[in-house]
Amino acid sequence: MPEGASPLPEIEELKEAILAEGGQVLAVYQEPYKGQWQIFALLPLARVRPTPFQRDLSASHVERLKEVIAKLGRFLDPIVAVRAPEGGFWTPNGNHRREALLQLGRTHIPAVVVPDPAVAFEILALNTEKAHNLKEKALEVIRMYRALLSAEPPRKEKELAFQFEEAYLATLGLIYEENERFHGSAYVPILRKVDLFLDLDLPLALEERRKRAELLLEVDRLVDPIVQALRERGYTPPFLRHGIVSKVNPVKRKKIVTLSYEETLNRMKAALASLDPAKLKVEELAAAVEE
Repeated sequence: MPEGASPLPEIEELKEAILAEGGQVLAVYQEPYKGQWQIFALLPLARVRPTPFQRDLSASHVERLKEVIAKLGRFLDPIVAVRAPEGGFWTPNGNHRREALLQLGRTHIPAVVVPDPAVAFEILALNTEKAHNLKEKALEVIRMYRALLSAEPPRKEKELAFQFEEAYLATLGLIYEENERFHGSAYVPILRKVDLFLDLDLPLALEERRKRAELLLEVDRLVDPIVQALRERGYTPPFLRHGIVSKVNPVKRKKIVTLSYEETLNRMKAALASLDPAKLKVEELAAAVEE
């Protein structure tokens, strides 16, 4: 601790909250990057929950963590935690470790407890506990999106680019909420170029996201019968949908894209409507994916 430095009042309040929840304060310290105050503590597992906007648990990952902890005979990876609005604590990056330790019959978990609740949103962008697949990340983003809707003053979507990482994840998240089997990865090369962050307050931006999600579903509904027709002809490679989408991608070779989201997807709809599945060849679709 630098000479003369003393913890901020919010750190003292956080210490009292940890003790009141049945935890133990092990150290109050300044992290080495900017010297910001935080607490190393043992928190009661019964009072630690995941943030309500992050991905769901993976049972297989929890089992793997239990095996690793048991083999080491130690728990070596503290979670990050912030105070939850309704009491207890949220962890934005340690839900699988929390669940593994709970299933192993333990009652407390070591945690770096941070006084700034905004960290719960920001740290999701840095979460490497378990690699996300596209569906998990998109669902996490749309849950976080909704959690921030009522922020005062209102936040603009583009101001949250760091937290959301990619704008199209919110659009896909809306779709995955209704259809977990949606083939979102087929559209990512297009969405990355045309589905950008909006200069709108979140409530208005969410309405636009819903319109974009519906337009993307309209495109996908045109892809479905083409995929089915090709399968009926005996084509079964897993890249069929990706190949069809890539074939009608109007921004594929463009480094600078001037088309809007709506223009791009409407062009795709027109191109799909004119495709004759009987004339498509699987080699042609494979080449389209590789371009």
